[in-house]
Amino acid sequence: MKTFVDTNILVYAEDRDAGEKHRIARGLILDLWDTRGGALSLQVLQEFYVTVTRKVKKPMTASRALAAVEQYLGWEVVAPDGALLSAAIRLSMRHRLSFWDGLVVQAALVAGCGILLSEDLNHGQRFGPLRIVNPFRSNA
Repeated sequence: MKTFVDTNILVYAEDRDAGEKHRIARGLILDLWDTRGGALSLQVLQEFYVTVTRKVKKPMTASRALAAVEQYLGWEVVAPDGALLSAAIRLSMRHRLSFWDGLVVQAALVAGCGILLSEDLNHGQRFGPLRIVNPFRSNA
């Protein structure tokens, strides 16, 4: 089953100061590399780059963050287009999500993922075939 990864999971996988979240996220990312089952979007990669270079306690250098982004470009990457934008806005309105969360959910649906790993959305919530999983919950 394909798994879509939200920004916070990628950030925790790099942020050693995140403790247990780092360990869990790192393990998930390594598993997705092994299974070739990971998907993400350009939005997620953009947010990842900004966060790891500016918003974490020990920021990555721009060069190191670029190298990480370029590696993730080897995954299935959903690029925004007009159809994704319109569908994301409709989804956001229907489910009362933020615009940005709507874009993430819609990108995961476009990629055909069954799971979206995210700390920001409601664990267990479903959007058709897509299930939100917060891997940091004890019963995830």
